[in-house]
Amino acid sequence: MATDWPSLSYPQWRETCDTLHAHTQVLGKLATKLAPPEPQLQHSALRLTVRGWETAPLPAPDGSGALVVALDLHAHEAIAEHSDGRSLRVPLTPHRAVGQVTRDVLAAVRDLAGPVDIDPTPQEVPWTAALDEDTEHAHYDPDEVATYFAAATRAALVLAEYRAPYRGRSTPVNAWWGSFDLAVSLFSGEPADPPSQDFIMRNAMDAQEVAVGWWPGDTRYDRAAFYAYVHPAPEDLSSTPLSVPGAGWNAGLGEFILDWEDARASDDPHAAAVTFAREVFRHACVVCDWDPELAASAHGTPPPVH
Repeated sequence: MATDWPSLSYPQWRETCDTLHAHTQVLGKLATKLAPPEPQLQHSALRLTVRGWETAPLPAPDGSGALVVALDLHAHEAIAEHSDGRSLRVPLTPHRAVGQVTRDVLAAVRDLAGPVDIDPTPQEVPWTAALDEDTEHAHYDPDEVATYFAAATRAALVLAEYRAPYRGRSTPVNAWWGSFDLAVSLFSGEPADPPSQDFIMRNAMDAQEVAVGWWPGDTRYDRAAFYAYVHPAPEDLSSTPLSVPGAGWNAGLGEFILDWEDARASDDPHAAAVTFAREVFRHACVVCDWDPELAASAHGTPPPVH
């Protein structure tokens, strides 16, 4: 089964990763601009589908229907689709600069759905060039993207299985374009103080939650990995041992980590990753004093629907 989980080395695909990350930011900013606001900034999140990264259906700015904007990681194109059946495609290859792709995507959206503008400032990344002026990020290797997408698809299936039985409020498996990761949050129903007062933190982290996700590596942690964190985090959170080989508390990140390669090394990578997520959640619910019945539902099997 590990052969179905491809090896993914961030240092080897970093240039392509940064370019793809920048492309996702254009989609995220369109979602933020056009979608009705939701708690914890959920309206800004994208989805990972069998095609790639894409928005949920968004209200067309001219009131003509709905719009979806996607990155097709098989065809290596950005796509704008209107609910009336019209669509426009923008190539991502060969090595097209983010600025050119951004301008073409926005032009396609305006042609299909009416006038719209975004703030082109990139977010949560080390570079500063406006998305519609970015000539730095252009390297795009389709084979590297295919490897990433195969890994991300496997990770998304882990997160979907982990969240499925929980009877409290939870998010879908979100694709976050700022941090370029996949994540799902399970909520206790209790409010929480944000860890800081910057815009994202005060809006996205105002409720008690356990978040589990996956990233393909970045400059902060240059290995693909599953991660889990708790908000607010009690002092004794890091005390629990985990049964999955390689999984544990990373003091530098302040999160539980299971490296992708450690999961791949197990006899059943999917099961190992789901176990990691559920063990962290179970421990977090105990130390954070969540409702025991609600917490237990995350490890159960919902009854069939009659």
